[in-house]
Amino acid sequence: MLKECSLALCDEYDLAILDLDGVVYIGSSAVDGAPAHLKAASAAGLHLAYITNNAARPPSAVAEHLRTLDVAAQDEDVVTSAQAAARLVAEQVPAGAAVFVIGGQGLFEALAEHGLVAVQAISDEPAAVVSGYHPDLLWKTVISGAILVRRGLPWVASNMDLTVPTVDGPGPGNGVLVDAVARYAGRDPAVAGKPQRPLFEETIRRVGGKHPVVVGDRLDTDIEGAVNSGFDSLLVMTGVTGLAELVAALPATRPSYISADLGGLSTPHPVPATGDGDSLNGWFAAVEGGMLVVRGAGAVDDWWRVVASAAWGHLDTHGEPVDVSALVVPR
Repeated sequence: MLKECSLALCDEYDLAILDLDGVVYIGSSAVDGAPAHLKAASAAGLHLAYITNNAARPPSAVAEHLRTLDVAAQDEDVVTSAQAAARLVAEQVPAGAAVFVIGGQGLFEALAEHGLVAVQAISDEPAAVVSGYHPDLLWKTVISGAILVRRGLPWVASNMDLTVPTVDGPGPGNGVLVDAVARYAGRDPAVAGKPQRPLFEETIRRVGGKHPVVVGDRLDTDIEGAVNSGFDSLLVMTGVTGLAELVAALPATRPSYISADLGGLSTPHPVPATGDGDSLNGWFAAVEGGMLVVRGAGAVDDWWRVVASAAWGHLDTHGEPVDVSALVVPR
């Protein structure tokens, strides 16, 4: 279940590996309170790294976006799936080799870091193919890359995200395109991004840290990626995960800690007492008649903790998520 931490997380861990969208910002705006929470955790000595599955933007562009939101990020604090993908490619091809890019600038810059030459023509005789989301990707580039994949060239995908955020709502992500190429070529790529390990390993390699905690809002990428990498994790409830997703989480996607927002980096994390129900600091949660009921009053972080503890206990015992339709998240 949840893990207990008697210290503030910023005192227990030396590095926070932070997801971006839904954690630090939503679209072009900061999550409410996020810059102040990050500043407080950094002032306490916690090193902050920012990671993203989006391969379109290079780290410098991501860091500049963060700085406009009053988040004091340096370019080297940002690690992208493009960088992790480029390293996987570099391990398979000779130095100076040409690599076909089904993507854009983020992958071009990441390949150049390894002395590889990004190309988008079959006539350039590439030694491998790398795929990553870019909003201006041309279909003819996809066709050429798919032909090379079908020929058997080493193939790395930055991520398999099915959606990408847009101003008009979620749109098809890199995973949709990768799936189309895979179906045509009859083979699957190596994957660099969350929830696979390479992006987390690339972050430790670049930023350092001996005892990291992963911070995210998605169970199937951020938290599952932390589990796959053997790292503890903090789920913040400011992004895509809601009550329904939380109570249905299987062990492979369960976080070590839960908090309402990034303020959880600067606080201890107690765990509920269990028995006929789950109780913590004024809250009591129990399953009654197939429904999860929560009574009492207290901090919203502790409300999320008793909900998760009671719901996961029910799921593990009965094999199906508890009904939470009557619950209202306290402000």
